[in-house]
Amino acid sequence: MKLVSWYAFVFLAVFSSTNAFSAKSIVIDSHEVPLPAAASPELRKSILELPSVAGFSLPTSAKEWVVLQDIRNKERSAGAEAIATALKVTIHRTEIDGVRVVELVPDTIKASNQNRLFIHLHGGAYVFGSGDAGLFEGALLANRLNIKVASIDYGMPPDSPFPAAVNDVVTVYKQLLKKFAPNSLIIGGTSAGGGLAFAAVHKFRQAGIPVPGAIYGGTPWVDLTKTGDTHFTNAGLDRILVSYDGMLRAAALLYASGHDLKNELISPLYGSFEKFPPAFLVTGTRDLFLSDVARMHRKLRASGVQADLHVYEGMSHADYLVVANSPESIDMFGELDRFLQTQLVE
Repeated sequence: MKLVSWYAFVFLAVFSSTNAFSAKSIVIDSHEVPLPAAASPELRKSILELPSVAGFSLPTSAKEWVVLQDIRNKERSAGAEAIATALKVTIHRTEIDGVRVVELVPDTIKASNQNRLFIHLHGGAYVFGSGDAGLFEGALLANRLNIKVASIDYGMPPDSPFPAAVNDVVTVYKQLLKKFAPNSLIIGGTSAGGGLAFAAVHKFRQAGIPVPGAIYGGTPWVDLTKTGDTHFTNAGLDRILVSYDGMLRAAALLYASGHDLKNELISPLYGSFEKFPPAFLVTGTRDLFLSDVARMHRKLRASGVQADLHVYEGMSHADYLVVANSPESIDMFGELDRFLQTQLVE
């Protein structure tokens, strides 16, 4: 009787008021967030040394975007070749049907990977990362997975907005299929690179092109709208992205160039995932995109797709690249290697 009375009380408290569901948000007083105690010492040290930084002027014209791109790409390009050399990775620059591609070949290629290729798509919010600025992750993949990598230097706005990036990936992929079996290919990257990989697979399916054997989404930007819960709960806590309101929103609008942000080739989360290849997803508890990655994982699973989700304690967006010597980073690439060995079955 007491149990029934308690449920009745809750029911009446919720449903007797016409204003029960009128609230649109919950206000939480400012509170201090300590360092993640369960994270590695390397990650905690990095958080102290590289705290969240916000606040800078956004470009207001195509000319200003180009200037900012040049500045940031030069910063990220510095030492790229030296890093590749340190990782024992050889760089070969080429073109495939007019699209710039960088081949990254490790000194040692695992026997099982001899006939495989990792198609890498760099991050950078669809506006940064061209040229050598986007090579670090590709070189790290080649080194840690002992696999040959082809990193596509896809077109970006303001000169080449959507759908240029998707079209460039399709162009290169079709040519690679002449040399590699689909099941021997994996496509992916971090952030925009991961989002572009999912968008490209949508395009492959639309065009009747065989899909690759697997897809890698490192905290992928799969929804260019501000919808996921952690865009709000992790705003300011994510020390890399910080907030959607600023550069991310500006980049999303520049990239979409007037197209609906929920177009599946822009925000692949809104597409259909039947017959998608197995997917490997990575995020962290402080990642602004945590909710979007979780939503992607559930949609893939609901469609019957094999999808592995790895969530790391205390990690902000792409911290496995920011703190590449951390146990979290080493573990993530180890998990990705095991995933590939399981999924890329010829």
